[in-house]
Amino acid sequence: MSQLSLRLPLRRLLGTLLLCVVTLSLSAQAQQPTPQTMIPAPPQLAASSWILMDANSGEVLVEHNADERLPPASLTKLMTAYLVERELDQGNIAMEDPVTISERAWRTGGSKMFVEVGTQVSIHDLLYGIIIQSGNDASVAVAEHLAGGERPFADLMNQHATRLGMHNTNFVNATGLPDADHYSSARDMALLSRYIINDYPEHYAVYSERYFTYNDIRQPNRNRLLWRDPSVDGLKTGHTSEAGYCLVASAERDGMRLISVVMGTASEEARAQETQKLLSYGFRYYETLKVYEADEVVATPRIWGGEVDELRLGVDGALWATVPRARNEGLNARLSLPDAINAPVAAGERVGTLQVVLGDEVVAERPLVALEPVEQGGLFKRLLDAIRQFISGFFS
Repeated sequence: MSQLSLRLPLRRLLGTLLLCVVTLSLSAQAQQPTPQTMIPAPPQLAASSWILMDANSGEVLVEHNADERLPPASLTKLMTAYLVERELDQGNIAMEDPVTISERAWRTGGSKMFVEVGTQVSIHDLLYGIIIQSGNDASVAVAEHLAGGERPFADLMNQHATRLGMHNTNFVNATGLPDADHYSSARDMALLSRYIINDYPEHYAVYSERYFTYNDIRQPNRNRLLWRDPSVDGLKTGHTSEAGYCLVASAERDGMRLISVVMGTASEEARAQETQKLLSYGFRYYETLKVYEADEVVATPRIWGGEVDELRLGVDGALWATVPRARNEGLNARLSLPDAINAPVAAGERVGTLQVVLGDEVVAERPLVALEPVEQGGLFKRLLDAIRQFISGFFS
């Protein structure tokens, strides 16, 4: 199996592919020696567990005990809010829908939105109360409204946790109040936050709000970084005596968005400072590049027996790669394709694999899919292509 290197501009792969594996340069300078970027060891934090993830590529830049099962405290409410946002997006509920406050919701201890028993509160206000005020009463109210009770709502939370790949998470309530069977991990919270940001961007602005007033009670967002760092715009704090002080934060600078999770620090100030260390490290030493747009044509290999002779291939979504700063000159795209592609091919059908590599390291990988269908050609076209394919295979 042979390989071919082509010198091409960043993000463009041109030319017909006649080999089953083709390596394509993503920079005109890729053939030159790549300067090495000096990256120090990541910071060590005064926390039980932490992780730093790129929101676009999903690349993990820093982690420590990221899969350890720990009490998440009010970080739990990220899933509670996510399910509300999902129901809103699917049209099952609306922001103005009224929710009747039960005595159980009203009596729930811990942090409160201060709803009153028997009153009706809108989904809008409850969502703001969950995210900004960390209201346990609001969390129980939406759990009862959406699932008929907190236990069945926790079952929904766990089903979605499984769907999202949160393998070290189990919820027993919507609030994060302590329970031996209620746990999550830094990695799982980062994954959930990535879905919140990318799946429902129209609701994400709520997480950056500094204050929310309900029932004439004005409460601040407990995320101190919203006041200190203008690039920080979310997500959620948490604290119990069992969990310590926790913070899931996200920040965006120059088109790069990072998600940090810090669990088990000693104070509100400590969780803010340790989070700032992670974010500063990631933005200082890494960058995230959009290598391909969604549905951009990556390659046009020969297809045999079809109505047309070329198959347009691409990725089904934008492809991002997170790399050390000043190293993008060494990015290459490596395409793996079958020896022969025969019609018919359906739109969206997987045909091969696209890997983005930096040196010997694969920094991103996605399926190559057909961007449009190619039906079989007529009888004469299929016979002619069969002869051409035989001759091509004979000489190769």
